[in-house]
Amino acid sequence: MAEVVLKNLSKSYGQDVGIADVSMTIPDGAFVVLLGPTGAGKTTTLRLISGLEKADGGEIWIGGRNVGGETPAQRDVAMVFQQYSLYPHLTVRDNLAFPLKSPILKTPADEIARKVAEVAGILQIAHKLDNKATELSGGEMQRVSIGRALVRDPSIYLMDEPLSSLDAKLRTDLRVELKRIHASLGATLLYVTHDQIEAMTMATQVGVLNEGRLVQYGTPRDIYENPNSLYVASRLGLPRINIVPADLFGGAPAGATHLGMRPEHIQQGEGQEAEVQRVEHLGDQARLHLVLNGHAITTIADPHTTYTPGAHIRIAPKNPLCFDAQGARIF
Repeated sequence: MAEVVLKNLSKSYGQDVGIADVSMTIPDGAFVVLLGPTGAGKTTTLRLISGLEKADGGEIWIGGRNVGGETPAQRDVAMVFQQYSLYPHLTVRDNLAFPLKSPILKTPADEIARKVAEVAGILQIAHKLDNKATELSGGEMQRVSIGRALVRDPSIYLMDEPLSSLDAKLRTDLRVELKRIHASLGATLLYVTHDQIEAMTMATQVGVLNEGRLVQYGTPRDIYENPNSLYVASRLGLPRINIVPADLFGGAPAGATHLGMRPEHIQQGEGQEAEVQRVEHLGDQARLHLVLNGHAITTIADPHTTYTPGAHIRIAPKNPLCFDAQGARIF
């Protein structure tokens, strides 16, 4: 594995900005997630690192060398795409072995067999090795797709939203699998997604992208607890952070126009009176959807709460986040 460093990386497509002046370090052995909506520059960053796109400016360093002039094969990266990208006429065994048969790698047959067996065991698909790819479920096909990258021993694994086309249960299962695989391999991994749950549960570091710019980079906890802008605060957290006018409760600092309240950071039983609109019972907790002076607010409550629509509850912010008119954090 290797450390990957991006220095002032930029790429445009005509008048459209792919990424602009992105600098970040992906430490050796880290699981870094790039988070942002469609068009934020996530896939562009992956394609630049892999060599599938040529940067307009900046540098990419992999394992201590500048790879700007290298081909994708020379950069020694392995990529997993959103779609399965399998050979349907081949068995799982042959799909997994295919990358190792590259004339560049020149992998001996016994080493190919060993690596395929090892990766099939890690992904829990050893019993499917002789099945054709077309005989697999969606989750199994994506495991094979991931396995085609894992059989390699690259400098970095690049994953482009590999779980987004799966159903909710499979996404949850494979999130756990990917984190386990990362821990067992000690791999360097860059994963892009628009899904905040994937970012929060898998990453050692998260980079938040907005319109091609890296706006914050840190651990999931740090970005959740200390976002530097309204945009970043809104990217992480489920239910989403409540954004209300700064004067709704009073006491906001000078220059603050918006107040951000995480659902768990709302004190109940004191403060302003809000009306309960809806109650969601989720087993381990209840979500209260409130309205206060025309502003929708979501908070969490004891799972055995007896609140019903139309009830009233007093609420007050606890450790709120304050933002100015441009959305920058006021500390």
